[in-house]
Amino acid sequence: MGFKVTKVIDGDTFEVSPGWKWNNETGTVVRANGYNTPEEGKQGYQAAKDKLSGLILNKEVELVKAIKLTYGRLLCDVEYNGKNLADYFPEYQ
Repeated sequence: MGFKVTKVIDGDTFEVSPGWKWNNETGTVVRANGYNTPEEGKQGYQAAKDKLSGLILNKEVELVKAIKLTYGRLLCDVEYNGKNLADYFPEYQ
């Protein structure tokens, strides 16, 4: 089942619709596994956020291999166009 990306929070975190369900938990915020972009206020933050927005905002992604919940976000591998989202961000791996 695909999830539509409705909002990009930063370069590795976004919201989806419909919400996900995992281990009796539900939510809409996803943290992509496999790469880590700069946090807000740090150099490179806006570039990473803009890159993710241009790539997946209002598009469909697959949430695969959920790992854990962190701060109410589902940490999982994310696929876009059959490719792991982390593969689009080698500079942050």
